[in-house]
Amino acid sequence: MKGNNSISCWLKLWCPFQFLEQKYGYYHCKDCNIRWESAYVWCVQGTNKVYFKQFCRTCQKSYNPYRVEAITCQSCKQTRCSCSIKLRHIDPKRPHRQDLCGRCKGKRLSCDSTFSFKYII
Repeated sequence: MKGNNSISCWLKLWCPFQFLEQKYGYYHCKDCNIRWESAYVWCVQGTNKVYFKQFCRTCQKSYNPYRVEAITCQSCKQTRCSCSIKLRHIDPKRPHRQDLCGRCKGKRLSCDSTFSFKYII
């Protein structure tokens, strides 16, 4: 066990940032009993460890999703596809709620920007 800890510490010193990947999450505010889904869930790459919380639109409390999954087309199982019917609740024309996103709240760049940094320091 000690060997793994020293390797982990060495990696943190050697690689001072972690890459993030965008995933899909399911949220539930227990106080307001509101549920929502989001395609802007940012996880540490290769894991489902959520890095930024989202805020309930009613009570403004921050939450992690209770379920996280990769953003894939349910028809062809690909992350990027050109299927005519997508079985997802993702609408690319719908604006990103920057005021409810823990990653871009109070910042000038939004998660849905064409170039948004995909790593954290």
